[in-house]
Amino acid sequence: MKKSLIVTLMILALAAFAVAQGPAYSPGTDVLGAHLNYGRGCAACHAPHSGAWGNGANKSGDTAAGQSILWGQDVGNLYGQTITVAGGRIEVLPSQADFIADTKPDVNGLLTCLSCHDGNWAEGAMMKDKVFETLPSTYGTWNNIPTLLGNDGDGAGNYLANHPVGLNATVSCGGQWNWDCTEVNGVISMNGTNSSKFVTNYGWFVSLSAYNNAGTWGAVVTCTTCHNQHIMNVVQLTAKNSGQTAGFYQTMFFVRGPYNPGSLTANSNQTAQFCRSCHGGEANESNNGTAGTTF
Repeated sequence: MKKSLIVTLMILALAAFAVAQGPAYSPGTDVLGAHLNYGRGCAACHAPHSGAWGNGANKSGDTAAGQSILWGQDVGNLYGQTITVAGGRIEVLPSQADFIADTKPDVNGLLTCLSCHDGNWAEGAMMKDKVFETLPSTYGTWNNIPTLLGNDGDGAGNYLANHPVGLNATVSCGGQWNWDCTEVNGVISMNGTNSSKFVTNYGWFVSLSAYNNAGTWGAVVTCTTCHNQHIMNVVQLTAKNSGQTAGFYQTMFFVRGPYNPGSLTANSNQTAQFCRSCHGGEANESNNGTAGTTF
């Protein structure tokens, strides 16, 4: 009897240990992925000396090169330009003075991104305008995905096919299409009945920027809201950002949460779940659904 009890306790202990371990996705390639920039590594974006001059990339002659986060790519031709993205949202890109001051979220969260990913005013830096990652065979029919905004198939200068970003692209709480969250001075808390359940079922990984735009606070969307530019293929879940088992989960395209369109699980909804991080009205929890997250 005692031996049976001991065996049972060991099985339970091992099961508890297995749960505690959580998912352990282990990427076989460098987590910086495409942003290794053909071997240049961190210095391709953060030049330790002389900014864009240090990388031989200052084609515009920008005199403020490197004065924000040691930025080593040319942003000169982007200063003050106006882009209109999906939904007609208008963003006036930061000026040179804004770049130096580095106090607006669209400096590090948008302007610097476009210095590599814009195919209209910027030169494209080291970009070759093709997605770096190996796509699963079921992901569309073309394997060359354009990565230069403003010149991605519908004519140079057209940004309308891109997700809203900038100081006028904000996420709100309440209403039919938003989460039942609360917002204070641009900081969103997922503490409503449905929103908190979503955090348990999937998590909340987006990085919104609180910004006071002409006297009105808002939770602003930039490129880095959805993308972690430093980690391409893996994301860590903790008790702070998700109710799922803690551990390392696969992601793609530098997305901040679990996001794997190549999942072998036919009914996986993890990619949809990430989009619902902001688009709460379309979430299961907001529509009396009981489905959680399938990876």
